[in-house]
Amino acid sequence: MRSIFLSLATALTLASTAPAGAAEYRDRSVPMAVMASLDLNRYLGKWYEIARFPNRFEAGCVGVTAEYALRDDGQINVLNTCRKGTLDGPVERANGSARVEAPGRLSVTFVPWLPFARGDYWVLYVSPDYDFAVVGNPKGSTGWILARKPQLTAQERAKANDVLSKNGYDVSQLEEVLQK
Repeated sequence: MRSIFLSLATALTLASTAPAGAAEYRDRSVPMAVMASLDLNRYLGKWYEIARFPNRFEAGCVGVTAEYALRDDGQINVLNTCRKGTLDGPVERANGSARVEAPGRLSVTFVPWLPFARGDYWVLYVSPDYDFAVVGNPKGSTGWILARKPQLTAQERAKANDVLSKNGYDVSQLEEVLQK
């Protein structure tokens, strides 16, 4: 099972080099605004995936979490966890790394032996208390709403949707992620 999620996570890394015809969920003529003031130390830790734009590598995943931890080399360890099918389904994990490319702009890889296989991970918004975040990529092939807890309030969700919309995303295509 671990290898299945690892190959799915590899697809995340390759999302920024996806072939023509890959799903795009945003109008790329709209400039993306990233969190230039992102406090990486406050961003580290565990996040629950609240909603996402459909993608191959998370098909059938529920109860998805991402955990970020600073490594000694200055990069960020990424641990993605998914339950297949149901909240009690088999657990699949993928380990990767991220590096800061610019303020609010990170790149992620789950395939360290392929240096060109990095995917854009742009933090578009983080709430002032770092309780929820919105992430996307310039091609618009991926995007997520993340939170420190398994659910968002209606007000938080409206803010997250607004951030995505202002960055050119079609929020009608978001899919909810089942959490406990």
